[in-house]
Amino acid sequence: MSATRPLLPAGMSPPLARYSHGMEVAAGARYVFVSGQLGINADGTVPEGVEAQAAACFENIGRILGEAGMTLADIVRINAYVSAREHLAGYMTVRDRYAGTPPPASTLMIVSGFARPEFVVEVEAIAAR
Repeated sequence: MSATRPLLPAGMSPPLARYSHGMEVAAGARYVFVSGQLGINADGTVPEGVEAQAAACFENIGRILGEAGMTLADIVRINAYVSAREHLAGYMTVRDRYAGTPPPASTLMIVSGFARPEFVVEVEAIAAR
């Protein structure tokens, strides 16, 4: 049996995008909790635009999970934050490119800003295997 399974119950509206309503994690699985990652490269540069920043977020999350012997495919939960409504679609495009199958449970919120004004997205994750 897989360590995780998506929860998409009958009797409710399907997800509005590529995510699962819930993810069940089997007893005994290992968890990794990834702090919110901003769109910043290893050299400290901040790419311009939500898609480039979101890609940097997911690349960094992948590196963190790699330290624990996991991959982005092990993500069961994503919480993401963007600084404006116009960033929603760009973020979701990148999330869908990096998210495994089945897609994880996911929440996306619009916030007033981040620690520095050039940041437009932050992504945190929980992985299990």
